[in-house]
Amino acid sequence: MDSNDFLINRYLPRTDFESYDDFKKNYSVNVPFDFNFAYDIIDEWAKNFPDKKALYYTNDHGVLKEYTFKDISLFSNKTANALRAEGIKKGDTVLMMLKQRAEVWITIIALHKLGAVVIPATFQLTPHDISYRCESAKCKMIIMVDEEQVLKHVADALPECTTVKKLLVHGTNIPDSPIYDDFLELIENASDELERVPTTIDDKMLIYFSSGTTGMPKMILHNYDYPLGHIVTAKYWHHVEDGSRHLTVCDSGWAKFAWGKIYGQWICGAEIVAYDDDKFVPENLLRVIREAKLTTFCAPPTIYRFLIKEDLKKEDFASIHHCTIAGEPLNPEVYNKFYELTGHYVHEGFGQTETSVILGNFGWDPIKPGSTGKPAPLYDIDLVDDEGNSCEDGVVGSIVIRNLSKYHPTGLFQEYYEAPETNARSFTNDWYNTGDTAWRDSDGYFWFEGRNDDVIKCSGYRIGPFEVESALMTHPSVLECAVTAAPDPVRGQVVKATIVLTKNYQASEELKTELQTHVKNATAPYKYPRIIEFVKELPKTTSGKIKRCDIRQSDSDSTKS
Repeated sequence: MDSNDFLINRYLPRTDFESYDDFKKNYSVNVPFDFNFAYDIIDEWAKNFPDKKALYYTNDHGVLKEYTFKDISLFSNKTANALRAEGIKKGDTVLMMLKQRAEVWITIIALHKLGAVVIPATFQLTPHDISYRCESAKCKMIIMVDEEQVLKHVADALPECTTVKKLLVHGTNIPDSPIYDDFLELIENASDELERVPTTIDDKMLIYFSSGTTGMPKMILHNYDYPLGHIVTAKYWHHVEDGSRHLTVCDSGWAKFAWGKIYGQWICGAEIVAYDDDKFVPENLLRVIREAKLTTFCAPPTIYRFLIKEDLKKEDFASIHHCTIAGEPLNPEVYNKFYELTGHYVHEGFGQTETSVILGNFGWDPIKPGSTGKPAPLYDIDLVDDEGNSCEDGVVGSIVIRNLSKYHPTGLFQEYYEAPETNARSFTNDWYNTGDTAWRDSDGYFWFEGRNDDVIKCSGYRIGPFEVESALMTHPSVLECAVTAAPDPVRGQVVKATIVLTKNYQASEELKTELQTHVKNATAPYKYPRIIEFVKELPKTTSGKIKRCDIRQSDSDSTKS
């Protein structure tokens, strides 16, 4: 029996499409009411192809281990039984801070099997972050790595975590307290036999907390149909293949993990590469790419910006046939440089923690560098103005998903959990407003502008930060930058650029003038940054997104003082 599209064919009436228009018009997905990714994907692979490779695990200390789908199935059964013995049952919420240990995948599958709700979280959370999440979601358990900072932050948060009953630690550094237990020992001693726990696609499965670029993080709730939404992400955007190796660069606490490191990829039968790094070092990532012989690769823009500063021409990218990027828009300069150094085009996509990929360069049509592509199937995408009217081509508007009363797209979140006011703002006029802005060209390509809050209004002009950032990124001195609105008594707002320089450049007034002139020559002159600030690093969320709101707030505070 051939494994190619073995499970895909259960859920897609059709898998091959002749063009983008064919794909957009005719793609559909069957969603069984009792679908559960853990049982219907992982256990099905294990039953029919037990030796099929599922996970390629490596780290910075020479460890390399591969897991088959049979391994994942049996270990997740043992983990589910261990968690059940510790009191976890259907509907309970569990916070998970496991970095990229192999047990991340096993634990997520185990929680799905129990019908419990998993809350992935980054290891970088502070005590306040942890207590806020645990209290908001009423977490019953925290599962964490045994690293000193993580243990300390959890211990400091614990007095404010009123619903947490148990702490499970992955590793040997386990505090001497009854509330703590050895996670790996519990798994080892548990049974590998498990009866299916009934769930439906209406049950709560996964909660992500938003990145907090504006205000306090919100709880983003996904139900059990969510993994099937990522078939488009994996098969038609990442272009993963049965038996291939795919690496998405991200921590397990990011929503990008759900996009690129578990659901769609395993439905397609790909082997996921888990690189459990201590910290990001470009040379180490390149080593993993080389040794794992990747077939497909995805990373956020920050990673690409660092990679193109390396000597990529000496690297062998021959095994890779498709590269993708999401998280923030990709500047054309980075796109062009990566192609020059590797021969690979980078296919941009757009979506949110709330969605699967909703815009993308899917491969049928030529890429326009800087464009995030065209709408994915299942999503009725439109651009609207402040009055809710559809925007004409070339006009910037808010990205919305329409006609939700007729069809809730597979891949779209259910709601902002226990946040009725936020839901009321985001779900209006029978659509979901993403809060992001873009414009569409005459060929149907979308061009991302930024969050609504990021748009700069200067002397009557509306200036999107991305175009100015893209212009700055073409200058060799700029490693990273963030363009924001700064208060101005005459113009109301002016364009400000906060810049991290490459290692060969030093901050100076001369360089500021040079960069301003550079932007004037690269785009409309009125968009040039009247203020430039050089910094060592940009403020970012734990998921790596630039926090422009922090820069704006700092500038506002400085003006008031």
